[in-house]
Amino acid sequence: MRKLLFTSLVVLAAVVGLALNACAPQRSTLEEVLASGELRVLTRNSPTTYYLGPQGPTGPEYDLVKAFAESLGVKVRLIEEENLPVLLKRIARGEAHLAAAGLTVTESRKRFLRFAPPYQSITQQVVYRRGGLRPRGIDDLIEGHLEVVAHSSHVEQLEALQATYPELDWAETEDTTSTELLNLVAEEVIDFTIADSNEVSLVRRYHPEVQVAFDISAEQHLAWAFPRTADDSLLQAARQFFEKLRKSGELKHLLARHYGHVSDYDYAGTPTFLRHVNRRLPSYRELFERAARENDLDWMLLAATAYQESHWNPLAVSPTGVRGMMMLTRTTARQLGIAKRTDPAQSIEGGARYLRGLIDRFDDIPEPDRTWFALAAYNVGYGHVRDAMWITEQRAGDPTRWADVKESLPLLRRKKWYRKTRYGYARGHEPVRYVENIRSYYEILRWRITQEAPPEKTPKSILVFSSPVL
Repeated sequence: MRKLLFTSLVVLAAVVGLALNACAPQRSTLEEVLASGELRVLTRNSPTTYYLGPQGPTGPEYDLVKAFAESLGVKVRLIEEENLPVLLKRIARGEAHLAAAGLTVTESRKRFLRFAPPYQSITQQVVYRRGGLRPRGIDDLIEGHLEVVAHSSHVEQLEALQATYPELDWAETEDTTSTELLNLVAEEVIDFTIADSNEVSLVRRYHPEVQVAFDISAEQHLAWAFPRTADDSLLQAARQFFEKLRKSGELKHLLARHYGHVSDYDYAGTPTFLRHVNRRLPSYRELFERAARENDLDWMLLAATAYQESHWNPLAVSPTGVRGMMMLTRTTARQLGIAKRTDPAQSIEGGARYLRGLIDRFDDIPEPDRTWFALAAYNVGYGHVRDAMWITEQRAGDPTRWADVKESLPLLRRKKWYRKTRYGYARGHEPVRYVENIRSYYEILRWRITQEAPPEKTPKSILVFSSPVL
């Protein structure tokens, strides 16, 4: 009897527990994220979203989601998905909290996804290879092979145009990215593709022969995508996040960080650079790798700096007397213990130590800007960069941001400003171009090395601990 009574009480307790759970209010998506301490984000590996840079993971989407996670006080789990159709299906099914993958907001996507406020505007561009078929209008696309990513906004645009141009035809691929299609145009495998303007501007540094024929769309917007569910708590948090970013000017700064140097790059110099990558760099690569390893630097960043200095010519000499691969002054070489500046091993080792020392001196600047400040100082001197930081502050800018300080550096040529500084006049426009060139050389070199020796397959999911990046 007692056993039966005990069993009945246990069953009753279980029933009551189930009933209470059923009546308990369900957690919202935002509450789940906060409780788990983790924000799951679908993304893709590309120059416009997320990739590995000289200071580690970076990219416009990466920096944005990391900052969003920081505002929530959680970590980010990045889930890579390179196949666009699959990525769209996965976010629609709720396999991640959001997708930050350079997605264009379209009417058809709005039927199964919700979008955060746009963070960037782009246009769709028809791209061809210089020397190949050059389309001057939609009719000319019919003459060549046009290939685009399946289920992309580019397909939607072509389908809309097909009503006016019924003979317009194209091929769709599900296992090739937009960046890879741009590569195929450069390699003359296909005649044309369509890509977003921000991606074209980045890829053209690797393939200057890739040309823009014309825009095929009006201005469009890129935004994060969320599952279309009744619960929009996380979406509302994202809306508040972007509103704050926009009002504070942080969004503008972030985009300038990733795209600002592209507009200053001379695309015509890429063929020469790539030729030197093939012919000159192999003789010195081991020296760059060793010096970078000993000084906690990215060897490709060190190599890009050397290329900007000397085009990897160990006997280079400037009119001002600096010499060697890393173009060290006599005074700097003496301070570093470098006996022969034209010896490539000594020059690279000395340049690496000098750059490392400059990075360490800017310990009040967060990365990645800290590295850009150090490179500017390598060119114009530490004191002049500090002067430019002071000018930036006087102009109500942020002296810890490269995007602001690079606007102030050229003012060191103006008496109105340099007479107020500690170190006086400097050709301040030169370090700006210097840094932006090195950034582009680095990214081209990283792309080229990856093409020659693809890295090991990256994990589909990577946990990123959140910290302030803006």
